[in-house]
Amino acid sequence: MVVSSLLVQTRGWAEPTTSGLQLALPLACDTETGCLIQNYFDHDSGPAFSDYSCGGLGYDGHNGIDFRLRNLSVMHAGAPVYAGAAGRVRAARDEMPDISVLETGQRMAIKGREAGNSVAIQHGGGWETQYSHLKRGSIRVGPGDEVQAGQVLGLVGLSGKTQFPHVHFTVRFRGEPVDPFVGLSKDFECGDQSGSLWSPAALKKLSYRPTGVIQTGFSQRQPEMEAIAAGGDNQNIIDAGADAIVFWVELFGIQRGDEQVLKIFDPHGRVLAERRKEFPKDKAQWFSYVGKRRTGADWPTGSYRAAFTLYRASQGGRRILELSRELIVK
Repeated sequence: MVVSSLLVQTRGWAEPTTSGLQLALPLACDTETGCLIQNYFDHDSGPAFSDYSCGGLGYDGHNGIDFRLRNLSVMHAGAPVYAGAAGRVRAARDEMPDISVLETGQRMAIKGREAGNSVAIQHGGGWETQYSHLKRGSIRVGPGDEVQAGQVLGLVGLSGKTQFPHVHFTVRFRGEPVDPFVGLSKDFECGDQSGSLWSPAALKKLSYRPTGVIQTGFSQRQPEMEAIAAGGDNQNIIDAGADAIVFWVELFGIQRGDEQVLKIFDPHGRVLAERRKEFPKDKAQWFSYVGKRRTGADWPTGSYRAAFTLYRASQGGRRILELSRELIVK
Protein backbone atom coordinates (compact mmCIF):
# COMPACT_ATOMS: atom_id res chain seq x y z
CA MET A 1 0.00 0.00 0.00
CA VAL A 2 1.06 3.67 -0.28
CA VAL A 3 2.22 4.62 3.20
CA SER A 4 3.43 7.71 4.95
CA SER A 5 6.49 8.14 7.13
CA LEU A 6 6.24 7.49 10.85
CA LEU A 7 5.96 10.49 13.14
CA VAL A 8 8.05 9.18 16.06
CA GLN A 9 11.67 10.12 15.33
CA THR A 10 15.17 10.26 16.71
CA ARG A 11 17.70 12.91 15.78
CA GLY A 12 19.16 12.42 12.31
CA TRP A 13 21.85 9.76 12.12
CA ALA A 14 24.79 10.91 9.98
CA GLU A 15 27.18 8.43 8.44
CA PRO A 16 29.70 9.07 5.66
CA THR A 17 27.89 9.58 2.36
CA THR A 18 27.68 6.41 0.31
CA SER A 19 27.15 6.04 -3.41
CA GLY A 20 24.52 3.37 -3.05
CA LEU A 21 22.77 0.75 -0.98
CA GLN A 22 22.73 -3.04 -1.26
CA LEU A 23 19.63 -4.71 0.09
CA ALA A 24 18.84 -8.15 1.45
CA LEU A 25 15.26 -9.46 1.25
CA PRO A 26 12.93 -8.15 3.98
CA LEU A 27 10.98 -11.42 3.93
CA ALA A 28 12.03 -15.07 3.62
CA CYS A 29 10.54 -16.02 0.26
CA ASP A 30 9.31 -19.36 -1.01
CA THR A 31 12.47 -20.94 -2.44
CA GLU A 32 10.45 -23.03 -4.92
CA THR A 33 8.38 -20.33 -6.57
CA GLY A 34 10.22 -17.14 -5.62
CA CYS A 35 8.94 -14.09 -3.79
CA LEU A 36 5.21 -13.43 -3.88
CA ILE A 37 5.07 -9.76 -4.81
CA GLN A 38 1.53 -8.40 -5.08
CA ASN A 39 2.36 -4.79 -6.05
CA TYR A 40 5.43 -3.10 -7.48
CA PHE A 41 6.62 0.54 -7.53
CA ASP A 42 4.69 2.87 -9.87
CA HIS A 43 6.83 4.58 -12.53
CA ASP A 44 3.96 6.21 -14.42
CA SER A 45 3.71 9.94 -13.75
CA GLY A 46 0.02 10.05 -14.71
CA PRO A 47 -3.11 8.28 -13.48
CA ALA A 48 -2.06 4.93 -15.01
CA PHE A 49 0.41 2.40 -13.56
CA SER A 50 3.66 0.97 -14.90
CA ASP A 51 6.19 -1.10 -12.95
CA TYR A 52 9.91 -1.35 -13.74
CA SER A 53 9.18 -4.14 -16.23
CA CYS A 54 6.57 -1.97 -17.99
CA GLY A 55 3.92 -4.29 -16.56
CA GLY A 56 0.73 -3.53 -14.67
CA LEU A 57 1.29 -5.31 -11.35
CA GLY A 58 0.32 -2.56 -8.94
CA TYR A 59 -1.76 0.60 -8.81
CA ASP A 60 -1.39 4.34 -9.32
CA GLY A 61 0.95 6.01 -6.86
CA HIS A 62 2.25 2.86 -5.18
CA ASN A 63 5.60 3.86 -3.66
CA GLY A 64 7.09 0.55 -2.55
CA ILE A 65 7.12 -3.22 -2.94
CA ASP A 66 4.42 -5.41 -1.35
CA PHE A 67 5.81 -8.79 -0.24
CA ARG A 68 2.71 -10.74 0.73
CA LEU A 69 1.90 -13.94 2.61
CA ARG A 70 -0.45 -16.52 1.13
CA ASN A 71 -3.00 -16.31 3.91
CA LEU A 72 -3.65 -15.36 7.53
CA SER A 73 -2.65 -18.76 8.91
CA VAL A 74 0.91 -18.09 7.70
CA MET A 75 0.76 -14.70 9.42
CA HIS A 76 -0.48 -16.22 12.68
CA ALA A 77 2.32 -18.80 12.57
CA GLY A 78 4.78 -15.91 12.52
CA ALA A 79 6.61 -14.60 9.44
CA PRO A 80 9.74 -12.58 10.36
CA VAL A 81 10.55 -9.26 8.69
CA TYR A 82 14.28 -8.58 8.27
CA ALA A 83 16.34 -5.40 8.01
CA GLY A 84 17.42 -4.91 4.40
CA ALA A 85 20.73 -3.33 5.42
CA ALA A 86 22.65 -2.20 8.50
CA GLY A 87 21.65 1.10 10.03
CA ARG A 88 19.98 2.87 12.91
CA VAL A 89 16.26 2.85 13.70
CA ARG A 90 14.77 6.31 13.16
CA ALA A 91 11.20 5.52 14.14
CA ALA A 92 8.91 2.69 15.21
CA ARG A 93 5.24 2.15 16.01
CA ASP A 94 3.73 -0.99 17.55
CA GLU A 95 0.25 -0.37 18.97
CA MET A 96 -2.15 -0.74 16.03
CA PRO A 97 -4.43 -3.82 15.77
CA ASP A 98 -4.24 -6.34 12.93
CA ILE A 99 -7.56 -5.63 11.20
CA SER A 100 -8.32 -5.49 7.48
CA VAL A 101 -9.04 -2.01 6.17
CA LEU A 102 -12.27 -3.45 4.73
CA GLU A 103 -13.73 -3.78 8.23
CA THR A 104 -16.36 -1.16 9.06
CA GLY A 105 -14.85 2.07 10.35
CA GLN A 106 -11.23 1.06 9.77
CA ARG A 107 -10.43 3.70 7.17
CA MET A 108 -11.26 6.48 9.60
CA ALA A 109 -9.61 4.68 12.52
CA ILE A 110 -6.24 4.52 10.72
CA LYS A 111 -6.31 7.99 9.15
CA GLY A 112 -2.82 9.46 9.32
CA ARG A 113 -1.40 6.08 10.36
CA GLU A 114 -1.87 4.15 7.10
CA ALA A 115 1.54 2.48 7.47
CA GLY A 116 0.29 0.63 10.53
CA ASN A 117 2.93 -0.81 12.83
CA SER A 118 6.20 0.11 11.17
CA VAL A 119 9.95 0.48 11.48
CA ALA A 120 12.04 3.08 9.62
CA ILE A 121 15.82 2.61 9.41
CA GLN A 122 18.44 5.17 8.34
CA HIS A 123 21.42 3.70 6.50
CA GLY A 124 23.60 6.76 5.97
CA GLY A 125 24.25 8.78 2.85
CA GLY A 126 20.61 9.84 2.65
CA TRP A 127 19.22 6.29 2.41
CA GLU A 128 16.31 4.96 4.46
CA THR A 129 14.10 1.88 4.41
CA GLN A 130 10.67 1.43 5.97
CA TYR A 131 8.79 -1.79 6.82
CA SER A 132 5.03 -1.31 7.18
CA HIS A 133 1.89 -3.26 8.24
CA LEU A 134 3.71 -5.30 10.89
CA LYS A 135 1.99 -7.41 13.54
CA ARG A 136 1.06 -5.69 16.78
CA GLY A 137 3.34 -6.60 19.65
CA SER A 138 5.97 -8.14 17.38
CA ILE A 139 8.41 -5.27 16.85
CA ARG A 140 11.77 -5.97 18.47
CA VAL A 141 13.59 -2.67 17.91
CA GLY A 142 13.09 0.95 18.90
CA PRO A 143 14.29 4.44 17.92
CA GLY A 144 18.06 4.76 18.23
CA ASP A 145 18.79 1.02 18.04
CA GLU A 146 21.53 -0.04 15.65
CA VAL A 147 20.62 -3.05 13.51
CA GLN A 148 22.43 -5.36 11.13
CA ALA A 149 21.33 -6.59 7.72
CA GLY A 150 19.10 -9.63 8.16
CA GLN A 151 18.21 -8.79 11.77
CA VAL A 152 14.59 -9.55 12.71
CA LEU A 153 12.59 -6.35 13.13
CA GLY A 154 9.17 -7.89 13.77
CA LEU A 155 6.54 -10.06 12.09
CA VAL A 156 4.28 -9.57 9.07
CA GLY A 157 0.87 -8.33 10.13
CA LEU A 158 -2.38 -6.77 8.98
CA SER A 159 -2.13 -3.33 10.58
CA GLY A 160 -2.84 -0.05 8.84
CA LYS A 161 -4.19 0.34 5.31
CA THR A 162 -4.11 -3.23 4.01
CA GLN A 163 -6.50 -6.01 3.01
CA PHE A 164 -4.03 -8.91 3.14
CA PRO A 165 -0.98 -9.82 5.27
CA HIS A 166 2.18 -8.33 3.77
CA VAL A 167 5.11 -6.06 4.39
CA HIS A 168 5.15 -2.87 2.36
CA PHE A 169 8.87 -2.24 1.79
CA THR A 170 9.79 1.36 1.00
CA VAL A 171 13.23 2.68 0.06
CA ARG A 172 13.95 6.43 0.21
CA PHE A 173 16.91 8.53 -0.88
CA ARG A 174 17.00 12.00 0.67
CA GLY A 175 13.32 11.64 1.49
CA GLU A 176 12.14 10.58 -1.97
CA PRO A 177 10.80 7.06 -2.66
CA VAL A 178 13.07 4.89 -4.84
CA ASP A 179 12.28 1.64 -6.63
CA PRO A 180 14.87 -0.89 -5.37
CA PHE A 181 14.65 -2.74 -8.70
CA VAL A 182 16.15 0.21 -10.62
CA GLY A 183 17.78 2.33 -7.89
CA LEU A 184 18.57 5.90 -8.87
CA SER A 185 18.42 5.18 -12.61
CA LYS A 186 16.30 7.80 -14.35
CA ASP A 187 16.24 6.24 -17.82
CA PHE A 188 15.98 2.47 -18.02
CA GLU A 189 14.63 -0.09 -20.44
CA CYS A 190 11.74 -2.35 -19.49
CA GLY A 191 13.03 -4.96 -17.05
CA ASP A 192 16.51 -3.40 -16.79
CA GLN A 193 17.97 -4.08 -13.33
CA SER A 194 21.48 -2.73 -13.92
CA GLY A 195 20.90 -0.07 -11.25
CA SER A 196 19.20 -2.44 -8.81
CA LEU A 197 19.78 -1.99 -5.09
CA TRP A 198 19.15 -5.69 -4.37
CA SER A 199 22.06 -7.94 -3.47
CA PRO A 200 22.94 -10.71 -5.96
CA ALA A 201 21.48 -13.31 -3.56
CA ALA A 202 18.21 -11.38 -3.32
CA LEU A 203 17.95 -10.93 -7.09
CA LYS A 204 18.00 -14.71 -7.58
CA LYS A 205 14.63 -14.87 -5.83
CA LEU A 206 13.14 -11.79 -7.45
CA SER A 207 12.47 -12.80 -11.03
CA TYR A 208 9.54 -10.76 -12.31
CA ARG A 209 6.22 -12.59 -12.42
CA PRO A 210 3.37 -10.52 -13.89
CA THR A 211 0.89 -13.26 -13.02
CA GLY A 212 1.04 -16.04 -10.46
CA VAL A 213 -0.71 -18.37 -8.05
CA ILE A 214 -1.23 -17.24 -4.47
CA GLN A 215 -2.67 -20.54 -3.24
CA THR A 216 -4.83 -23.51 -4.29
CA GLY A 217 -6.76 -26.21 -2.49
CA PHE A 218 -9.65 -28.67 -2.25
CA SER A 219 -12.87 -28.37 -0.28
CA GLN A 220 -15.97 -30.48 0.48
CA ARG A 221 -18.28 -27.49 -0.02
CA GLN A 222 -18.58 -24.24 -1.94
CA PRO A 223 -15.49 -22.39 -0.70
CA GLU A 224 -15.85 -19.02 1.00
CA MET A 225 -13.33 -16.25 0.39
CA GLU A 226 -13.18 -15.41 4.09
CA ALA A 227 -12.17 -18.99 4.92
CA ILE A 228 -9.64 -19.07 2.06
CA ALA A 229 -8.03 -15.83 3.26
CA ALA A 230 -7.76 -17.35 6.73
CA GLY A 231 -5.99 -20.44 5.35
CA GLY A 232 -8.97 -22.80 5.52
CA ASP A 233 -11.07 -24.82 3.04
CA ASN A 234 -7.93 -26.69 2.04
CA GLN A 235 -7.87 -30.49 2.30
CA ASN A 236 -5.75 -33.15 0.64
CA ILE A 237 -7.87 -36.09 1.85
CA ILE A 238 -11.67 -36.25 2.10
CA ASP A 239 -14.24 -38.90 2.96
CA ALA A 240 -16.12 -40.77 0.20
CA GLY A 241 -19.36 -39.52 1.74
CA ALA A 242 -18.46 -35.84 1.31
CA ASP A 243 -21.23 -33.63 -0.05
CA ALA A 244 -19.04 -32.24 -2.82
CA ILE A 245 -15.57 -32.21 -4.35
CA VAL A 246 -14.35 -28.71 -5.12
CA PHE A 247 -11.03 -27.39 -6.41
CA TRP A 248 -10.19 -23.69 -6.00
CA VAL A 249 -7.39 -21.35 -7.03
CA GLU A 250 -6.41 -17.80 -6.02
CA LEU A 251 -4.33 -15.75 -8.47
CA PHE A 252 -2.76 -12.34 -8.92
CA GLY A 253 -2.13 -10.36 -12.10
CA ILE A 254 -5.01 -11.41 -14.36
CA GLN A 255 -4.99 -9.48 -17.66
CA ARG A 256 -7.80 -8.58 -20.02
CA GLY A 257 -8.45 -11.37 -22.51
CA ASP A 258 -6.95 -14.11 -20.33
CA GLU A 259 -8.82 -17.42 -20.31
CA GLN A 260 -8.78 -19.83 -17.38
CA VAL A 261 -9.66 -23.53 -17.46
CA LEU A 262 -10.25 -25.55 -14.29
CA LYS A 263 -10.88 -29.31 -14.36
CA ILE A 264 -11.27 -32.17 -11.89
CA PHE A 265 -10.57 -35.74 -13.05
CA ASP A 266 -11.88 -38.86 -11.30
CA PRO A 267 -9.68 -41.88 -10.47
CA HIS A 268 -10.25 -43.25 -14.02
CA GLY A 269 -9.05 -40.02 -15.65
CA ARG A 270 -12.53 -38.91 -16.71
CA VAL A 271 -13.53 -35.24 -16.37
CA LEU A 272 -15.68 -34.89 -13.25
CA ALA A 273 -16.13 -31.12 -13.49
CA GLU A 274 -14.92 -28.33 -15.76
CA ARG A 275 -15.11 -24.54 -15.78
CA ARG A 276 -13.86 -21.96 -18.29
CA LYS A 277 -13.83 -18.19 -18.10
CA GLU A 278 -12.50 -15.35 -20.25
CA PHE A 279 -11.69 -12.11 -18.43
CA PRO A 280 -13.06 -8.86 -19.92
CA LYS A 281 -10.71 -6.68 -17.86
CA ASP A 282 -7.60 -6.75 -15.67
CA LYS A 283 -7.89 -8.21 -12.18
CA ALA A 284 -5.28 -7.50 -9.51
CA GLN A 285 -6.48 -10.57 -7.61
CA TRP A 286 -8.90 -13.33 -8.56
CA PHE A 287 -10.51 -16.33 -6.90
CA SER A 288 -12.25 -19.14 -8.80
CA TYR A 289 -13.37 -22.72 -8.25
CA VAL A 290 -14.91 -25.73 -9.95
CA GLY A 291 -16.70 -28.67 -8.38
CA LYS A 292 -19.50 -31.20 -8.32
CA ARG A 293 -22.06 -32.18 -5.71
CA ARG A 294 -22.62 -35.81 -4.74
CA THR A 295 -26.12 -36.82 -5.87
CA GLY A 296 -26.30 -40.44 -4.80
CA ALA A 297 -23.80 -43.09 -3.80
CA ASP A 298 -20.47 -42.27 -2.22
CA TRP A 299 -17.64 -40.99 -4.37
CA PRO A 300 -15.41 -43.73 -5.83
CA THR A 301 -12.33 -43.97 -3.65
CA GLY A 302 -8.89 -43.30 -5.07
CA SER A 303 -6.77 -40.46 -6.42
CA TYR A 304 -8.48 -37.47 -8.04
CA ARG A 305 -6.56 -34.83 -9.97
CA ALA A 306 -7.31 -31.15 -10.49
CA ALA A 307 -5.72 -29.06 -13.23
CA PHE A 308 -5.59 -25.32 -13.80
CA THR A 309 -4.44 -23.57 -16.98
CA LEU A 310 -4.30 -19.88 -17.83
CA TYR A 311 -3.96 -18.67 -21.44
CA ARG A 312 -2.86 -15.13 -22.34
CA ALA A 313 -4.61 -13.50 -25.30
CA SER A 314 -2.00 -10.73 -25.55
CA GLN A 315 0.60 -13.45 -26.20
CA GLY A 316 -1.35 -15.22 -28.92
CA GLY A 317 -3.24 -17.48 -26.53
CA ARG A 318 -0.02 -18.92 -25.10
CA ARG A 319 -0.30 -21.05 -21.96
CA ILE A 320 1.37 -18.99 -19.21
CA LEU A 321 0.30 -20.87 -16.08
CA GLU A 322 -0.33 -24.56 -15.53
CA LEU A 323 -0.59 -26.57 -12.34
CA SER A 324 -1.92 -29.90 -11.12
CA ARG A 325 -3.01 -31.01 -7.64
CA GLU A 326 -3.96 -34.42 -6.21
CA LEU A 327 -6.82 -35.30 -3.85
CA ILE A 328 -7.28 -38.63 -2.10
CA VAL A 329 -10.83 -39.83 -1.47
CA LYS A 330 -11.12 -42.57 1.16
